[in-house]
Amino acid sequence: MSSSQSSPFNVRLESERVKLVPFDLSKHVQYLIDTPDSLYDLILCGPWRDAASFKTEFWDERMAVSGGTDFLYAVFDKTRSELESDASCFAGMIGYLNTSLPDLATEIGFIVILPEFQRTHVTTNAIGLLMQFALNSPSDAKPGLGFRRVVWEASSVNEKSIAAAKRMGFRYEGTLRWHKVLRPVDGKQWNGKAIKKGDVKSPSLGRDTVLLSVCWDDWADRVKTLTEDNMARR
Repeated sequence: MSSSQSSPFNVRLESERVKLVPFDLSKHVQYLIDTPDSLYDLILCGPWRDAASFKTEFWDERMAVSGGTDFLYAVFDKTRSELESDASCFAGMIGYLNTSLPDLATEIGFIVILPEFQRTHVTTNAIGLLMQFALNSPSDAKPGLGFRRVVWEASSVNEKSIAAAKRMGFRYEGTLRWHKVLRPVDGKQWNGKAIKKGDVKSPSLGRDTVLLSVCWDDWADRVKTLTEDNMARR
């Protein structure tokens, strides 16, 4: 079972050092099991105990019912191996979400990069590939979908995520206050604010979300070149 076959995102994306492959439950989920719980402290999915919980808690509840607005990729480090069956080169997952094809807009998220691939070329290249595919025009040398807007959202306390987005050229647009009701396992994303007395979802805490974006004019002006430079950096 893989991501939607009819989605415009159902393509393989590659740079010199990283490859993104449409996520396949039968092949890729095994590599995410038994990863450190801390990987999920500041994002709104995971951790998963086994392949079955990944399917029921994430795939079935989010990906399968998204109507094509969400799409997930497996991330592979080509510098380790060109073989996708080689577990040593599986670096994590990343995807698009909340896509609006009529509005030519999408969001980059579901980013889980395994510890041994963090602070390497992998994250930058994976993000860059999604930016290029979304924002490049169909007529470009490296064709894309010609979207007008790509969004990045992060918990207000996730400083690393916000910094990564800014390094890739995303611009701060604002903070969405009380944007999410947190699950008990998401407590580290807490906005630090007390909930009101009698809150209908008490004792669940709240998250503020920082909103950033790259739009087509940012891309044409400087971010496309910035992205290429970041991806090429050794």
